[in-house]
Amino acid sequence: MSKENRKCSFCGREDKSVDMLISGINAHICNRCVDQAQLIVAEEQKQKKKDEIPSFKLLKPAELKSHLDNYVIGQDDAKKVLSVAVYNHYKRIARSVEDKSKAGQQTDDDVEIEKSNIVLVGETGTGKTLMARTIAKMLKVPFCIADATVLTEAGYVGEDVESILSRLLQVADYDLAAAERGIVFIDEVDKIARKSDNPSITRDVSGEGVQQALLKILEGATVSVPPQGGRKHPEQKMVQINTQNILFICGGAFDGIEKRISSRLKTNAIGYNVGNEQQRIDRDNILQYIAPQDLKSFGLIPELVGRMPVLSYLNPLDKDALRKILTEPKNALIKQYFKLFELDGIKLKVDAEVYDFIVEKAIEFKLGARGLRSICEFILLDAMYDAPSGTDQTEVHITLEYAQQQLKINNPGRLKVA
Repeated sequence: MSKENRKCSFCGREDKSVDMLISGINAHICNRCVDQAQLIVAEEQKQKKKDEIPSFKLLKPAELKSHLDNYVIGQDDAKKVLSVAVYNHYKRIARSVEDKSKAGQQTDDDVEIEKSNIVLVGETGTGKTLMARTIAKMLKVPFCIADATVLTEAGYVGEDVESILSRLLQVADYDLAAAERGIVFIDEVDKIARKSDNPSITRDVSGEGVQQALLKILEGATVSVPPQGGRKHPEQKMVQINTQNILFICGGAFDGIEKRISSRLKTNAIGYNVGNEQQRIDRDNILQYIAPQDLKSFGLIPELVGRMPVLSYLNPLDKDALRKILTEPKNALIKQYFKLFELDGIKLKVDAEVYDFIVEKAIEFKLGARGLRSICEFILLDAMYDAPSGTDQTEVHITLEYAQQQLKINNPGRLKVA
């Protein structure tokens, strides 16, 4: 074929009608067909990626718990419950993908496994968020934290429940297939409890209304989600997200639920074994007896409690647990300060008595594991301010006397120091 009569073998356009005509052995292709072919290939690869089994290696529950032990001190019951729930959830996803690949083949197995969302109850600073984040990081799946306190019903000032999925989609770099297999941690879920059992003329826009809106995304549904947040960009195109394979982990302190648990445990006031039953109750850790009906009496609607069938608790942190949190995990707080000083070429040395002093103050202030960092900041403030400027200083030594003095000097009065 002469150069003047060359045509695209796909669309038939002549050489003079296109910007570029690429020649092969016995055929030609124009730049427009190349662009179209590229879009087709990208769409096909996207579909294959969506249908394939997740690329992460799913560890057994014992292996998941062993990994959690490296980062979270104690809380064995919660870690065991979380490990089993996460393992079953992603095993369920792998099975559903396998069944999809066998579509058209006759099978006698009609059992459909439903997902089990999780709710963790525990005091502030006991490790609820840390456990969820550690699991997600280990599995290398998209993970986001949503704060339930800012959620309101649609049409009111605040965020809609769909903003939770918008955040997950952003974390997944807008990879829809990855987002639909992610983990969402809804923090402060106790703050959307029903404000009152008595009906009134005012709407409970940040309480029961939010719970009703959460029902569909927790159970599994196709939700229209604004990828950049709905209120600031109302003109954007909605993205359809299927929440069937998204694992929701809800956490909250549920302040005051101990009284409801105690009341339930004492309801049976008649019988021969009443005294013995009450003697076996551990009143220092009443959360271990929590049951779904306690969440219902706290203010969560029964439909929401039913969609979070896996319920676990976190133990309050005692002195030994706080001491281990301070020094033992891979990302232990004191190791972080060692690294901060090391980056300036300075060696940090801390006496063992200082650790005990920090733990005692954390228990006194009742701030949980988060209180450890506040106290360390007060103690190390002057050292972190002066050490980088010292030309000859290569070591900082923190003694008990220095720690006590610094906590009194740098404490702005928010925390009571004896």
